[in-house]
Amino acid sequence: MGGAARARGARGPGVLRARRRRRRHRGVRTGPGLVVHPGGHHHAARRRRGPTRRERLVSASSCPGWLLDEVASAGRENLDAEHVARYDGKEDAGAVAEVALLQHLGLVAESVVVEIGTGTGQFALAVAPVCARVVTVDVSPVMLELLRAKTTTTAAGNVEVVQAGFLTHEHHGEPADVVYTRYALHHLPDAWKAIALVRMRRMLRTGGLLRLWDVVYDFAADQAAERLEAWCATGGEVVEGEWSRAEYEEHVRDEHSTFTWLLEPMITRADFTIETAEHSEDGIFAKYVLRAV
Repeated sequence: MGGAARARGARGPGVLRARRRRRRHRGVRTGPGLVVHPGGHHHAARRRRGPTRRERLVSASSCPGWLLDEVASAGRENLDAEHVARYDGKEDAGAVAEVALLQHLGLVAESVVVEIGTGTGQFALAVAPVCARVVTVDVSPVMLELLRAKTTTTAAGNVEVVQAGFLTHEHHGEPADVVYTRYALHHLPDAWKAIALVRMRRMLRTGGLLRLWDVVYDFAADQAAERLEAWCATGGEVVEGEWSRAEYEEHVRDEHSTFTWLLEPMITRADFTIETAEHSEDGIFAKYVLRAV
């Protein structure tokens, strides 16, 4: 997951302004499908005939026909081995700072963390040494292949790798203390975003945190042409080593970034309070700290 949008932390959108809001609404619960193929670092080197206690496999046919295909929605580049191979060189997820923020907010050595849209695992591998369990979830087999290789070389034995998405991942074990997602939710159309938020709330203990960071437009619809063109104009000319204008255009055209004034009501209806909301000055990026109520 992540697409051309995963980006843009590295390009520095400018000073962030924080807004604090507290709202509450009762959300709706949904019945998920499940397509899960986990494998931690100590599983990757072994070939098995059947699922272990930590490996739950359900065929795609068990998902209802109306469920969004998250692989098809993941973005062309996230299934492309060449893009994945150069991803870490283009994108800095700011993982060290994110882990420090979560520790300030209550992340401890006993915490359970779930990351959805983990990509190449920059955040997951940074948080693994300071918590008890990290469940990494992504629909891209190419991304997960790279992540599995990383967990082997870093001996990250508490990292579980799951091939699934927002709409299909089933959390097992103790409720999560933190759910983390960065530049991933935009792959879902808005109705599915609302369902994904409800499902993430169900993974969390009451009082747990959702850290959401994504491309979310913080401007009026009648400003879209000017704002989006200005953002696309910041892109480079080539895809190697930087994010290109073509990639930004592809994100705007083909992916599903929404407006803050559409997303934030979905958040509160899913039984979260918005503790902090930070929006970049150009109105393109948003970072949220959300508390499960």
